[in-house]
Amino acid sequence: MDLKMSDIAKIAGVSKAAVSFALNGKPGVSDETRRKIFEVIEEEGYKPLRKRKKGGVRKLASISLIIIRDQNGMMNRSYASLPFFDTLISSLSQIVGGFGGQVRTINLDIDHLREELNKNELLKKATASIVLATDLNQYQVELINAKLRNVIFIDNYFENIATDFVSIDNFQGAYQAGKYIVEQGYRQIGYVASNHTISNFSQRRAGFKQAMDESNIQIPAEFILSLNPTELRGTLPELLKDKHSRPEAIFCEDDYMALRLLKEFIQQGINVPDDIAIMGFDDIFEDTMVTPELTTIHVPITQIVTQAINQLQSKVADRHWLPQKCFISTKLIKRESL
Repeated sequence: MDLKMSDIAKIAGVSKAAVSFALNGKPGVSDETRRKIFEVIEEEGYKPLRKRKKGGVRKLASISLIIIRDQNGMMNRSYASLPFFDTLISSLSQIVGGFGGQVRTINLDIDHLREELNKNELLKKATASIVLATDLNQYQVELINAKLRNVIFIDNYFENIATDFVSIDNFQGAYQAGKYIVEQGYRQIGYVASNHTISNFSQRRAGFKQAMDESNIQIPAEFILSLNPTELRGTLPELLKDKHSRPEAIFCEDDYMALRLLKEFIQQGINVPDDIAIMGFDDIFEDTMVTPELTTIHVPITQIVTQAINQLQSKVADRHWLPQKCFISTKLIKRESL
């Protein structure tokens, strides 16, 4: 038998009104009482999809954020320090907490994914989940999708999987970057690729290549470099030290690689953008903490989170819901490095 609001109030030892206030994010209950109510909701598996007011948007009381850790990928041991993750958690907590909801983070190991999906007790209680799918391949997404109900995958997508995705338009962002570089008059262009193979970077490569093809620009093989996408330190590739052999401008698949090169250029006495221009992708906070500030592509993380929550609410509320894939466009940020 489905639990009612009165059942939650009885178990928590509070009034029904207190439960209503907590679920709708209204004042009138203490933080301690509010926390106690949501603990009972989690333990009992209550599904309080509700409306703030007649005709309002239905809200979820609890959302699980599932992180798949991969020691060889972007979501490695230091993933929590990544600007993308920090903004993601902040936005998710603020939006869900704004309507009285609660966010629970669940960490899974990619090397033991099937086992953990079967045994994790928190997952068994999860009624609505957002999966950060950055490092996942098609098989892993299908596995998670088959095991969990009411799940949305963010920061990745696969065309042939019938499930819900919310991702940035990586192809459009890199295409826009390529077009902008060409518009600035550069023709000898280099490309720095990630040495980690993930879907996002593959889409960026495809978008940038199309921009180059449309401008009849062929990037020489020697102008294509590979770096770790999360490291800010390292030596400058020999190609970029020689003013006679390096490209005029270089695009990096993420800002970490761009900032790493920018620092090395400065140490080598190479002027940016006069000797070589540089551009990144992601628009992280550190981009404005260097001189020159980094030209990049902005990723609207808060909009991704908002869309994922709205999509998840609709999915839980509608038993006839059909999977939806949503792309959110990026934005060119013009600064001094290019």
